[in-house]
Amino acid sequence: MTIEPQRPNHIFLADCDRIYREWHERAKARDMDGLLALYAQDAVLETPLVQAIYRDRRDGILRGHSEIGPFFAEATRRPLNELVRWYRSGRWLTDGVRLLAWEYPRATPDGDQVDLVELMEVAAGLIQSHRVYGGWLGTALLTGSRDLI
Repeated sequence: MTIEPQRPNHIFLADCDRIYREWHERAKARDMDGLLALYAQDAVLETPLVQAIYRDRRDGILRGHSEIGPFFAEATRRPLNELVRWYRSGRWLTDGVRLLAWEYPRATPDGDQVDLVELMEVAAGLIQSHRVYGGWLGTALLTGSRDLI
């Protein structure tokens, strides 16, 4: 993970806003090359979906484009669950220095969706670290209580 000197706050906030918008749009469009371009070359992605896709993995950690890219490619080959609705509130949170976060809440205007929180460390305009945390519905889907994949 690349550690860069801190950027001025207004630049960091603009980076957060851009990543918030572009990550969502690229993921929703299943533009995995565009999505991967938002990550630093040595970024770390941690998500329980890694173990759902790669059943033999002991952890949910991917390191660098060489691991994240193939994961994104495999994820796009699979059909989306009907509970992936891509609904967000339009708001994101930051510590103003390094962290960016937003939620895909369970309750949406169109019914339930997979509930999760995206937490990212951003530096030099790129995602350095990305951790995904699931709510009760998302966790139930991933653990096999409900069928996600």
